[in-house]
Amino acid sequence: MEVPVGVSGRHIHLCREDLDALFGPGYELAVYRELSQPGEFAARETVTIVAPRGVLEGVRVLGPVRPYSQVEIAMTDGFRLGLKPPVRESGDLADTPGVAVVGPAGAINLRRGVILAARHIHMEEDRAKALHLHDDQRVQVWVPGIRGMILDNVIIRTSPHYRLELHLDTDEANAALLAGGDKVRILRP
Repeated sequence: MEVPVGVSGRHIHLCREDLDALFGPGYELAVYRELSQPGEFAARETVTIVAPRGVLEGVRVLGPVRPYSQVEIAMTDGFRLGLKPPVRESGDLADTPGVAVVGPAGAINLRRGVILAARHIHMEEDRAKALHLHDDQRVQVWVPGIRGMILDNVIIRTSPHYRLELHLDTDEANAALLAGGDKVRILRP
């Protein structure tokens, strides 16, 4: 089955406490644009990430506010920052590196939370069931084209609220010459 691709650039998710520290007490994020998954958005707000060997300016905040703060980067960003973040699913932050985060109203020191997001497919529960797939299942994905490849260990994430989309970071998408909206195929497990 064909799956549209979504390419995820570096970004940060913030908890309420960290949002307040960076932008001021009670601050509310402003929607810059809606994302493919319902209720999620890129905010107008950006922050600066400071690490041992480098700085990333203009890192987009994604909303809504989460119970935890998390920075998602590509490995290329990790080299620039002097970090070796692990590949993790969202929210799995144990033993991950931290960074300093600077906003217009203050700065915080995240002790942990920098990850390379594990590649995953958001899928509606009904569609997954019809395809005999389930939440947290690992599949392979075939990428057609001149730089075609097979992506292994792609996690299926299901919810009745999801929209079908494969999420890759910029390094993964660039390696396969993929852009947002391109189509790939799930290989039968």
